[in-house]
Amino acid sequence: MQYKAIIIGGSAGSFQVVTKILNSLSKDFPMPVLLCLHRLKHVRSGFVEALSIKSNIPIEEPYDKDILKSGKAYLAPANYHMFVELSNRIALSTEDPLNHSRPSIDLSFITAANAYRDKLIGIILSGANRDGAFGLKKVHDNGGVAIVQDPAECEVKAMTQSALQLTPVDYVYTTDQIISFLLKL
Repeated sequence: MQYKAIIIGGSAGSFQVVTKILNSLSKDFPMPVLLCLHRLKHVRSGFVEALSIKSNIPIEEPYDKDILKSGKAYLAPANYHMFVELSNRIALSTEDPLNHSRPSIDLSFITAANAYRDKLIGIILSGANRDGAFGLKKVHDNGGVAIVQDPAECEVKAMTQSALQLTPVDYVYTTDQIISFLLKL
């Protein structure tokens, strides 16, 4: 199967995992990586730079209507929802928070699942709330691959445990197993 995109959601405890994943990907990684990570809404700079230090692929905060390109990571901007449109473009929104979060992992995952269907890999990492559980279910329901970080490895288990309660996931992986899976694509 030829996948077209990867989407990763995380909150508390996910930064080091995301950094390790981005560090493992080759410079010519064959698809875009969408990152929806909870962070402080009033801190507008520094997050991309911190992730970029160890990433092998460029990371950017997209603008509204940017086209997604392979070999790049797109980080949902602080205090914006990030949607994936059917036209392979990003849409940004300042609609009300969902699950007390903006960006909402659920909204990013739901729209990516609708856009990419069975060509999407969704990954939920460590986090402190339920955001992402319903979105990962939509990835699974649309035929995509649903992966959850092993809760035993998570710094904060709430997000991964919520996803496991709601979704019959394809894989429960440690960080190293997630990386191994992605490197085989």
